[in-house]
Amino acid sequence: MQPLIVVIGGGAAGFFGAIAAAQAHPHTQVIILEASHQPLAKVRVSGGGRCNVTHACFEPTALVQNYPRGGKALRGAFTRFQSRDTVNWFAAQGVKLKTEPDGRMFPLTDDSATIVDCLREKAIALGIKIRIGAAVVAVKALDGTTSRFAIQLKSKEVITCDRVLLATGSNKVGHQIAASLGHHIESPVPSLFTFNILDQDLRELAGVSVDSVRLKLTVGSHKLEQTGPLLITHWGLSGPAVLKLSAWGARVLYDAKYHATLTINWLPQCNPEDIRQKLLAVKTEWAKRAIASNCPVELPRRLWQYLVSRINLGSEDRWSGISHKSLNRLVQELTQGQYLIQGKGVFKEEFVTCGGVSLKEVNFKTMESRLCQGLYFAGEILDIDGVTGGFNFQSAWTTAWLAGQAMGVV
Repeated sequence: MQPLIVVIGGGAAGFFGAIAAAQAHPHTQVIILEASHQPLAKVRVSGGGRCNVTHACFEPTALVQNYPRGGKALRGAFTRFQSRDTVNWFAAQGVKLKTEPDGRMFPLTDDSATIVDCLREKAIALGIKIRIGAAVVAVKALDGTTSRFAIQLKSKEVITCDRVLLATGSNKVGHQIAASLGHHIESPVPSLFTFNILDQDLRELAGVSVDSVRLKLTVGSHKLEQTGPLLITHWGLSGPAVLKLSAWGARVLYDAKYHATLTINWLPQCNPEDIRQKLLAVKTEWAKRAIASNCPVELPRRLWQYLVSRINLGSEDRWSGISHKSLNRLVQELTQGQYLIQGKGVFKEEFVTCGGVSLKEVNFKTMESRLCQGLYFAGEILDIDGVTGGFNFQSAWTTAWLAGQAMGVV
């Protein structure tokens, strides 16, 4: 009887794992069970509909630095399948990727449908059966039989198989199945989110961005730092620097109910003393000019006006009249302005969580469970999450490929 591999979950990790298994073990039947009626739905909406496939970071030691959770476990995995392998794999299917200035990689078409179609067509070509609307409610390990697992569907159908790949993403069903088979689940909490700042004057600057700021997050005794672009929004702050900070601070922010202090250095490329000297110089040079209307540093005009108002200087105040105390407060506002985070937003359609199957219970050479022989994991069901930029997809491709390679039935 032909050996059977069942992949539970029809997302990026599920399809890639199924494809890798079918290629590595051509005499094995592979089935994908997807609960919804639209496989690869998250791939379709990712990257604003363009699909940020991976990141142009081709050294494993550098690549792992982008994972708040899971980097250590992925270090060896990335030596076997990393971003360059992803690029080459898609190229072999006729899908070329392009690199944007920030390192993100997208299909040349700028259309996620290119990736969705590629994965589906490859799966079909390999004879993989794709079953939609096939919700799994339980998986049981069988002892003393040739088939190792019994998979029960919501429809009451039971499928027996030799290997199971759990690639459900970070959801309750996948976690319940893993837990029923002996695994510990690190509690899932949101990662990659924006910061709500209840400051109406700041919110009125929605759309204003700064290319590089330095952020310091203080949550109780925890302190985190991140540098990068920032975007002001209708609800507070977003942009790569905020999203990365939210990922690294996901658990402590959750525990603090998303209340924290954020310190912003709007001019990280400048020394505070140099800024002070520049302000002292313009106090003489621009003596008769209004402070709010004349910005001596490289910041958007509306942002400068907002920062000036935060130290209670009005639109009529002139450079000549700025006191020593106000000048010091302005330097501090530019380099150490404090803002209260009072909640979180979401990051577009891309919802990433930290948490999932405990990594110490998984063999990262094969992605097989250390507790249940024949059970494998790939993608976001694991306690792995990356920062924004294609890193979450890369961990999905890597873990799925490793699992697929290792799932052969002797």
